[in-house]
Amino acid sequence: MGIQERIKDIELELSRTQKNKATTTHIGMLKGQLARLRTQLMMPAPGSEGGGGGGGFAVAKSGDGRVALIGFPSVGKSSLLNAVTDTNSETAAYEFTTLTCIPGNIVINDTKIQMLDLPGIIEGASSGKGRGREVIAVARSADLVMMVLDAAREQNNQHRDILSRELETMGIRLNKRKPDIYYKRKATGGIKFNATCSLTNLGDNPVDTVTRILGGYRIHNAEVLFREDYTVDDLIDVIEGNRKYVRCLYVYNKIDTLSIEEVDELARKPDSVVISIYMQLNLDYLLQRMWDYMGLIRIYTKRRAQPPDLTAPVVLSSERHGLTVEAAAGSISKELLSIFNFALVWGRSTKFNPQRVGLTHQLMDEDVVQIVAKTLVQQKHSKDYRAKVDSYNLAVAKERRRKRKVKEGWKS
Repeated sequence: MGIQERIKDIELELSRTQKNKATTTHIGMLKGQLARLRTQLMMPAPGSEGGGGGGGFAVAKSGDGRVALIGFPSVGKSSLLNAVTDTNSETAAYEFTTLTCIPGNIVINDTKIQMLDLPGIIEGASSGKGRGREVIAVARSADLVMMVLDAAREQNNQHRDILSRELETMGIRLNKRKPDIYYKRKATGGIKFNATCSLTNLGDNPVDTVTRILGGYRIHNAEVLFREDYTVDDLIDVIEGNRKYVRCLYVYNKIDTLSIEEVDELARKPDSVVISIYMQLNLDYLLQRMWDYMGLIRIYTKRRAQPPDLTAPVVLSSERHGLTVEAAAGSISKELLSIFNFALVWGRSTKFNPQRVGLTHQLMDEDVVQIVAKTLVQQKHSKDYRAKVDSYNLAVAKERRRKRKVKEGWKS
């Protein structure tokens, strides 16, 4: 029996099993088997070039963030890309006009964002239909998924639920936080389970449920700590360790064909924006919501006794490296982190201006940062100073040997 047939059998058994506290352990074990089979399905076949697992389209990352446009065919993804960028993606009245990934760039608030127009996907994309795995693989590398939907047909087609389910199957969690579950495999000691709150989603015996799920993965020695009331699905996601948590914005296009009441109903749905590309309606608001959902902020740098440089901001993302002073210093230069002493910050994130802060200080949009490096005396007293000196001396000696070889070769 193949993997697809086994997945269908387990899904059928899940649909027939009643959900209550007595069946929580059994359902958890079935979901664990399902997650393991889907992980095997995403892995490339032996001897292949990786295409069997949906390697995605080869698109180099550029800019300070990446947005992936996902949707069914002929919902307006290419038209949206053409409307907000200078890229010309082919559009037509028939389906599957876009057959490959078309990148474009948007500049918002002095920030360059890459937008990817992906081919339309269909139901069953997670199983490989219509190059669906390749399209979804690109979404895993995006900072924001923008799901484009046809507002006129959404009530009958339910494309939002279908696409969300396909992305969920491929390990992409939309608008969810990573579960605060501590999990660590051990060599010995058995299963040690603790929780800092009451658990209502793991049945009458949470310890037995967790132990059985881990046993399905052949894990018999581990530490597990629940800091919130999570479900079996959250535990399986932590065990798998390959889930992608990404923000998603649902964009309802073609609202010019609906009544005001229908547009208002769609606009009130969570994480949703209504637009009309044909009539250029609400596109500015869409770009602003996109900026907010990506969690981007601009940080301006300042040298000592000089005004801040407001022309080239350092862009930080909450989805990538965080919004701390450490992330800002690392974006400027990795060496700054090794000689960092303290930073002076002006802006909304401080109680007074300037405020002296450390690496863990959380910055806000349009803050001004001046990084003060350690003095030479302070650097000499640091623990890793000797290692840095040795590394520098080795690099100098290596360069001298290289030059000597070049010189001897030229003489001969």
